[in-house]
Amino acid sequence: MDSQSTAPTQQANTVPERQGPADSELPIMISPTYPGQPLLEAFGDLRADIESLVTRVGGVLLRGFDVPAVDDFQQFAAAFGHPLLSYEFASTPRSAVSSGIYTSTEYPAHQHIPLHNEQAYTREWPMKIWFHCVTASPEGGETPIADSRAIYRRMPAEIRERFAPGILYVRNYGDFDMPWQQVFNTEDRSEVEAFCQRAGIRCEWKPDGDLRTTQLCQSIETHPVTGERVWFNQGHLFHVSNLQPEVRESLEELLDPEDMPRNVFFADGSPIDDAIFDEIRGVLAEETVMFPWQAGDVLMLDNMLVAHARTPFKGPRKVVVAMAEGHGNLSND
Repeated sequence: MDSQSTAPTQQANTVPERQGPADSELPIMISPTYPGQPLLEAFGDLRADIESLVTRVGGVLLRGFDVPAVDDFQQFAAAFGHPLLSYEFASTPRSAVSSGIYTSTEYPAHQHIPLHNEQAYTREWPMKIWFHCVTASPEGGETPIADSRAIYRRMPAEIRERFAPGILYVRNYGDFDMPWQQVFNTEDRSEVEAFCQRAGIRCEWKPDGDLRTTQLCQSIETHPVTGERVWFNQGHLFHVSNLQPEVRESLEELLDPEDMPRNVFFADGSPIDDAIFDEIRGVLAEETVMFPWQAGDVLMLDNMLVAHARTPFKGPRKVVVAMAEGHGNLSND
């Protein structure tokens, strides 16, 4: 994988058509030393720069390299030295493309997926995440990103203080959300119970055979390498205010509060007012960085330092994902 070229790596702070806060460096763009340079060939020269930049800035965009197949992307991600992770305790539908490679979230093209850090709704998550654009949508389909350190700093102090003890995620699987069999990749209830016990999740089988899980997770975390505080949760995705108003109204007519497909509460179980998440979403919007994909792009992020999203799109779009380097806080108990 080592490159034969000794030419310096080309870096640029400005990605064409980038939109976002002026004080954010995201993402640092790295270009090949010659047109069409294979990404795997360049890996030896790129690795130190990439790792340093990902730790400092949070993300790099590798653009202009030759990535002839998804297998090449898989080899590139795996070359950083950590086994690629499977997608466990899922919150959104994905399909496996190959070992350790998944489709990006398979929500309908017209839907916006808000900013989030991957699996921040659990107490175990990947430290690194890679995205590879195989096919760029002709309209929309960007993967916006945002600095989780800047989000934490910008978040109103009273919200940080109220969220500091963590937030409680409640999920009801079945008719109105993903079935538990898909989330846990098993049909065996005992396997679900064993996973939940190990992961610090309280699970309850309801009379109709469906499952409810409850878990207290972090809202704010400390990066294990940089020591920086980051806003690290998916409360704004799980709270009922994330539903379309007409969907929320219908579900609230049908279901008791504890039976809503997804919801999130303060650590003491008290409800979180919609207005708080309005403020949180405003902070996320102010820190959002967006740029159009180009076919062949590879985006590597530190999953604790940088959140990601997806904009609606039209036409074909294919972006695949890899994750590695598991981390968590279960040992803190």
